[in-house]
Amino acid sequence: MVKPFSFGLEKVMEYRRQLEDEAKIALATAMARYEAQQRLVGEMEARLAAHSRSPYRNDGGQPRAGDIWLWQQYKEALERDIVDAKADLARLALILQKCRRDAVEKSKERKLLEKLKENQAKKYYAEANEKERKEFDEMATIRFEPEDF
Repeated sequence: MVKPFSFGLEKVMEYRRQLEDEAKIALATAMARYEAQQRLVGEMEARLAAHSRSPYRNDGGQPRAGDIWLWQQYKEALERDIVDAKADLARLALILQKCRRDAVEKSKERKLLEKLKENQAKKYYAEANEKERKEFDEMATIRFEPEDF
């Protein structure tokens, strides 16, 4: 009976799995942050569009200087906030890209070890089967009794 295969780098492979899982979690977190920032930018742009469509009027019809000033200040503040939010979005996109590359790299490292384990297991069982076959052949040769002619 052949003993089961024991992979010497099992602990290393388990560590690589752990690193891959951590990279996947980091990727999911980065993706969630990026999508949340995208929604924020979209909401801010929608607010700016709605604000730009609404005229700066009071109920009397004629705009007052204070109303115009407030309208312009709010519009400029929204525009600055959008620029800042888009800069954050670009930064988060870079982080997301880095996390994606890291997750792919960790996955490749784990798969490489799994492939090594698989190849070593095939070789181990092939050698064990060959040894067992040779033992059976030897026993058959020893037990063979030639017929007397």
